[in-house]
Amino acid sequence: MRRFSQRSYLVTLSEINITPLLDLAFVLLIIFVITTPLLEQSINLKLPKGMGQPDKLVNKRDIRTVEVSVTGVYALDRRRMPFDQMIASLAADARVNPDLIVYIRADQDDPYKYIAAVIDGCQRNGITRYSLRTEPPK
Repeated sequence: MRRFSQRSYLVTLSEINITPLLDLAFVLLIIFVITTPLLEQSINLKLPKGMGQPDKLVNKRDIRTVEVSVTGVYALDRRRMPFDQMIASLAADARVNPDLIVYIRADQDDPYKYIAAVIDGCQRNGITRYSLRTEPPK
């Protein structure tokens, strides 16, 4: 649709309608707000209750978190991956960083064989610093 000015019928008005652009921006914002929390969630776990003391201060670059679900699904730093690939990644990180600490988060109803497999894989690759994580005391 072409609009003409009052002065001459040959000159067109140069106006940009930004309403569709704003609609697109709002739709993208809504999509971003909805999908961001879904991307950050890893495995849904119910950790056992803990009675211990608070953790000592540790450099966050030295920590890798392994999560184990009841069904044997493994996640390393919130990324799901097969067990062998996870252990290989931990071994490579341990070669680069000798101060590596592996936090093992497992569901309270988790069969022990999945936790034992993670501990065994760590020990076979020379990773001797690991921590079984629990819910912090209130």
